[in-house]
Amino acid sequence: MKIIQSLSITLYVTSIILTTGCLSPQPKDDLFQQLGGLPGIERFVDIFISEIGESKEIRPYFEDTNLDRFREKQIEHICLLSGGPCTYTGDSIVDSHRGMGVNEADFNTLVDITIRAMNKTGYSIATRNRMLALIAPLRSEVIEIE
Repeated sequence: MKIIQSLSITLYVTSIILTTGCLSPQPKDDLFQQLGGLPGIERFVDIFISEIGESKEIRPYFEDTNLDRFREKQIEHICLLSGGPCTYTGDSIVDSHRGMGVNEADFNTLVDITIRAMNKTGYSIATRNRMLALIAPLRSEVIEIE
């Protein structure tokens, strides 16, 4: 009788845990969904590009940039980083920033632009923080140390 009770309690607790998601990992595309999927990422990138155009510090870096290609690669990259179904087909971060002379102040300005674009897109604080956590490690690949 004690074994049956113990087994019943174990099955009950297990069913509660499984139905509340405690044992199941977050889906790979959780952040991707929080960003609004591909349409949300496209909207964010469009706002991000607009914000770059408004920045007298950052805009000069993009004067010779093919903005259609830049937009496409930004969407692919954010989609991939956030766990979405995209494949990034652009150059490496290091290669695409080599020779640009990006310094720490420039990088910080771009982070500020990113935050403004995320705010305008309407992302929650938690979603913005998760996205920034994915972008922050790229700092060393973007800044050129003299």
